[in-house]
Amino acid sequence: MIDFVRGRVIHWETEYVVVDVRDIGYQVYTPNPYYFAKSDEAVTIFTHHHVREDATLLFGFATREEQSMFRKLLDVSGIGPRVALGILAGGKPEAVAAAIQQENIAFLTKLPGIGKKTAQRMILDLKDKLDALPAGFGGAASGLVLDDVFGGGVAASAEGGTVWQEAREALAALGYTAAELDRAWHSLKNTVDPDITVDALMKKALQQLFKG
Repeated sequence: MIDFVRGRVIHWETEYVVVDVRDIGYQVYTPNPYYFAKSDEAVTIFTHHHVREDATLLFGFATREEQSMFRKLLDVSGIGPRVALGILAGGKPEAVAAAIQQENIAFLTKLPGIGKKTAQRMILDLKDKLDALPAGFGGAASGLVLDDVFGGGVAASAEGGTVWQEAREALAALGYTAAELDRAWHSLKNTVDPDITVDALMKKALQQLFKG
């Protein structure tokens, strides 16, 4: 089992980064490749080593909390590693944990790849297991109000229309501040196609956020 890798990111795409570890390049799929690509120094990526018949894959995370939540999500029937990765791309671990503990199906079904039945299975399978996450994580989640995650003016701004509001909420869940998102939108708004999708707009915004 590969628990983490440490090295310099030498290449990144929208779904993964390549980490140079002693002259070996590890391809690591991660919820937010741009987070690691921002650094010119060596980074530590906590990993989940996934082995199947036709592939051996590494999924990577910035924190132990993300790593633990990813592994918990894999225990839910119908959730594979790609869907679990998408969930963490759409919401912070503490927000996902809070939604599960609060049985907030409306929040869970906003996450990528999650329908009502899967959300119900997440609650049924995981609600009593969150205490097994890193110390203090479950307790923090139980006290988290989900409005706080997407509050603070993030979803309140109407500028950019519904598509930008949805993209902004997802980006806020990745940890970007309202000020950072405002700057990104200011740089992007005159170049965005009116028919752009939420996913495509998120990718453009992430590229802008990476540039700073």
